[in-house]
Amino acid sequence: MTDFAPVIPTYDGEEHVFAAFHHMVKALGASKNLTDDVRRLVADLDTLLSTGTRTPERREGETREVEEQLEFAQKKVMRWESNRSMIWALGREEAADYLQAVYEIQRLTESLTSLLSNGGGKQKELLDQANSVLHMAMVRLEEELIYILSKKKQSFKPECVSSHSCDEDVSSDVSIVSTEDESIEETSRRNSGGTEREDHKVDLIHPSVISDIKSIANVMFASHYDQEFCDTFVSFWKDALDEYFVALRVEKLSIEELCKMESKQLCSKIRKWNRAMEFIIKVYLPSEKRLFDQVFGEFGSTYKTCFIEASRGSMLDLLNFGEAVVIGPRETDKLFTLLDMYEVLSNLIPDIDTLFSEEAGSFLGAEFHQLMIRLGGTVKATLLKFEHDVASHPSITPFPAGGIHHVTKYVMNYVKTLAEYSETLNLLLRVQSGEDTVLNGQNICSDDFCPLAFHLQLLTSNLESNIDHKSRLYRDASLKHIFMMNNIHYMVRKVSGSALEEFYGVEWIREYTRKFQQHETSYERATWSPILSLLRDDGNNRREILRDRLRRFNIAFEEVYKCQTTWSIPDHELRKDLRISTSQKVIQAYRPFTGTKSAIIGEKYIKYSADELENHILDLFEGPPAPLHNPRRRLTFSKIGLKRDALSFLLISDLLSFVLVYVMELLFQSSPYLGNN
Repeated sequence: MTDFAPVIPTYDGEEHVFAAFHHMVKALGASKNLTDDVRRLVADLDTLLSTGTRTPERREGETREVEEQLEFAQKKVMRWESNRSMIWALGREEAADYLQAVYEIQRLTESLTSLLSNGGGKQKELLDQANSVLHMAMVRLEEELIYILSKKKQSFKPECVSSHSCDEDVSSDVSIVSTEDESIEETSRRNSGGTEREDHKVDLIHPSVISDIKSIANVMFASHYDQEFCDTFVSFWKDALDEYFVALRVEKLSIEELCKMESKQLCSKIRKWNRAMEFIIKVYLPSEKRLFDQVFGEFGSTYKTCFIEASRGSMLDLLNFGEAVVIGPRETDKLFTLLDMYEVLSNLIPDIDTLFSEEAGSFLGAEFHQLMIRLGGTVKATLLKFEHDVASHPSITPFPAGGIHHVTKYVMNYVKTLAEYSETLNLLLRVQSGEDTVLNGQNICSDDFCPLAFHLQLLTSNLESNIDHKSRLYRDASLKHIFMMNNIHYMVRKVSGSALEEFYGVEWIREYTRKFQQHETSYERATWSPILSLLRDDGNNRREILRDRLRRFNIAFEEVYKCQTTWSIPDHELRKDLRISTSQKVIQAYRPFTGTKSAIIGEKYIKYSADELENHILDLFEGPPAPLHNPRRRLTFSKIGLKRDALSFLLISDLLSFVLVYVMELLFQSSPYLGNN
């Protein structure tokens, strides 16, 4: 098969027609009204016509013509080498004239190349000259491209695309022994946004200069400087993306640096990573991909390759951060931050797939899919570790005053926050088909049971066991029951009437309500049954025995008062109910004993009236101990106080009278009117 070649004129008449047609093609190529595609076709046709057989005379004439044209175009190009003003800063007419000169030089290099195949040294010299000028023009166009991009790049502040990422950094410095009741709830800010796909594209560069950038791309591609254009364009947008990383306060850290980071600091980094991911994947990269398509769309798959090259480095940095989090230590304080990270990535996966759907970028999409899977595994492993930590949390000393333990507060608020991630956690914690789970000795079919509900109930079951273990540190059985009552009541209060009811159910609430009520009853028996037995009517009404029993009752009651006023029942209603219940039992036993037997015992041996005893019971479980005084002594002290107050009043009255007389005498002596009388 022979290569295509132009028809060679065989006589002078045909040669003249050939020359005339070639001249028309050259004239058409010089027109400024041609599109880039038509201009390339005309240039190719001109080159094809130039390859015909020429006589030496004609070749020499054509060489002179090319030399003249090259000299004319070169002057236009070289004029800007001495003038360092930016061409596009002076207007589009100057820019179009410069581009026309570059197109002409590019065309002449092709003509000289064809002449060189049939010519000698002069054509070689002109070709070298044309290539040199063309190279200078390409360098200048790279500078002009950077100028246009820099001047017309749209500046905008990275905005949040969900409430998840809009939150300011919040403290995550919490631990299993946090003292704050709401410490866990403050560590996580839930994303109220859905997973709907929205168009957040923005103009990274002013739309008015897209045509200018495309015109530079066309001439550089036509001159075989396409790689230089792509390198310059890609490099600019790589740097622009780095600037947004700085604006989003995302540092590029090694995996080793991240793994060594403290939990609080790492949680802050994760929140910044979440914000960066949402902005870059939803806003920046879709906008950048659209821009690359606008500029490179006429050059086939070039725009896809360039887009992936511009974004790959930053995407790998984001991936490396995620990998560092995955391989880092399982710290329960980070669980909610990890869940936020997983949810952000899960919501962004469809966008990532769209951005990197092409073969050249598919590896990035695959890596993010794998990262999401590994993050899910990390979340599950961290939750399981938390369950173990709750069950095994140690204590060597009893909790003061029998109040609500910090572990109870922490775990229940942790549970409450976990419930907010129910959709995600149910997906991650789904039990494999056919596997049975066991809770409190009961088999629960995984097909009929919410996975998160199982784990939440397991957490409270572990908490109850741990609290029971801690209660054994108390030597006083009554205080042990107060401690258990307080903590189980707190668990019930956190579940009842809240969103947690969905995961625990009414039956759980009833069961645990019975449990804290049983501890309430056990407290009353342990504390008051031995004391109230002293007031039981056994039929023995001997004065000495009755007085002794009342004396022992008073001693026992005062001992209870001394101890149990320092004990704590933080819940107002629970404290009130226990006081009333206790008061009823004590007063119902005390009033008949002191009432019917007062004549035998003697009034002076009855230290407290029933009303006074009832008031003292109301002091229990709150505040420091108040002094117990004999009511008669209080009354005596009151009389003494009144006498002392009366004496003070008389002394003050005498002193005031003396001062008043002294002042009047001074006024009398100093007055010119009174003194003359």
